[in-house]
Amino acid sequence: MKVAGGDFMIAVDTNILVYAHREDSQFHQNAFYKVKELAEGSQRWAIPWPCIHEFWAIVTHPRIYTPSTPFQKALDQVEAWMESPTLEMIGESEGYWEELKSTLLEAKIMGPAIHDVRVASICKEHHVKALWSADRDFNRIKGIKVINPLISK
Repeated sequence: MKVAGGDFMIAVDTNILVYAHREDSQFHQNAFYKVKELAEGSQRWAIPWPCIHEFWAIVTHPRIYTPSTPFQKALDQVEAWMESPTLEMIGESEGYWEELKSTLLEAKIMGPAIHDVRVASICKEHHVKALWSADRDFNRIKGIKVINPLISK
């Protein structure tokens, strides 16, 4: 069992995980190789637990993907990522509420955007340096650097 320690260089958001998994995504190849580099590299990286929940909800949903990812294949994918010796699954811990409250107040977030605030707050609490995401909604949240690894700079 890995011990939470914080100070991760990179955390990976749901959309990058979905693109890396779904071969029918136009971003699959790039996302797949980016996540593979993390998983096989020596740098510590993280996936917030809410991103695994959302990944599951998206790839196994028959109205989102036809065909959706079969149950066992989705399980196998998550477990394959979890086999990376440098991966840490991160979630809410003791200081989470204060971080969440601060982020909610600062960004004035209401409604369904709470999911992004939850992910950002978990990342900030664990001292993540950058969140890999293609979701521009994170740009409204201060204190977390968001990088789209699928765009060449």
